[in-house]
Amino acid sequence: MQLKNIKVVAIGGGHGLGRVLSTLSFLEKQLTGIVTTTDNGGSTGRLRKRSSTIAWGDLRNCLTQLVDKDSIGSQLFDFRFDGEDELGGHNLGNLILFALGQIQSRPLDSIKLVRRLLRVKTPVLPMSETPTDLMAFYPEGRCRVGELSVDEMPVMPKNLMLAPLVKTLSHCNEALANADLIILGPGSFLTSVVPPLLVRDIVNGIKNSKAHCVFIENIVPEKSPSSQLTLDEKLLWIKENIGCLPIDSVIAHGNEVKSDILPVLNCDLANHNIEHYHDRAKLIKALEQCVANIEEQPITLDHKSVNDFSNIVNS
Repeated sequence: MQLKNIKVVAIGGGHGLGRVLSTLSFLEKQLTGIVTTTDNGGSTGRLRKRSSTIAWGDLRNCLTQLVDKDSIGSQLFDFRFDGEDELGGHNLGNLILFALGQIQSRPLDSIKLVRRLLRVKTPVLPMSETPTDLMAFYPEGRCRVGELSVDEMPVMPKNLMLAPLVKTLSHCNEALANADLIILGPGSFLTSVVPPLLVRDIVNGIKNSKAHCVFIENIVPEKSPSSQLTLDEKLLWIKENIGCLPIDSVIAHGNEVKSDILPVLNCDLANHNIEHYHDRAKLIKALEQCVANIEEQPITLDHKSVNDFSNIVNS
């Protein structure tokens, strides 16, 4: 089973997910992106304050990553206004999606129109069409609201939740059910990777899918409290927060990332020009190796439903 012959669902936030979608764009309709919609910063945050809406920025970024960078469509949707006036700092693509969201009956209709305009064949879906915010709780019970605030926490939150709780789209459920490979990350652990896992439908979709789920680690440490965690600490944190570990294996940059919980594929993933970018060719090679490993050495332990982590925690 080669990468070009399988159905892939990639889940995460704007920049990391956009990189994955761009890398796998040759799959076209065999690829589906499920995008985190809890961002409350920058142009997106200003639009969300103006009117109750999902976060459009990560969706816009993922859509433009699937378009030729020299095309007029890409330049139009990536254009950002300068200045200190009301338009200053806004991204034109965000404004277009926001405006369409006010006109259309549902966000998915707006996204379909933009896909048609940009000639994007790959389905790009919001994790939910209902606006929601990220809430993080300190160990002593205090909480912070919003992605920006969460990433600025001085310590790792005890747990995260969505307020309000939301459901995903039927299109997301269908994509997960039909997938052969599900990709989580790369991106900010707390504000890009985890939020979709807080949507119960998505977690159940991953658990019930026949697909192998791989988590792609970041190349460089991120600026958030999760940067202090080891890989196994991240995996255990996910398990404790959502009640299961929906991941089967990990792809990590370098040779030193180890895990006592899941198989890890260590390899060089860095882009030579931008150190925190995953190189497209190297990422494709790593994913192909991941698929080959699944075929050659099927995982016999059901990591998606494993409940006994006590030996790992207490060791």
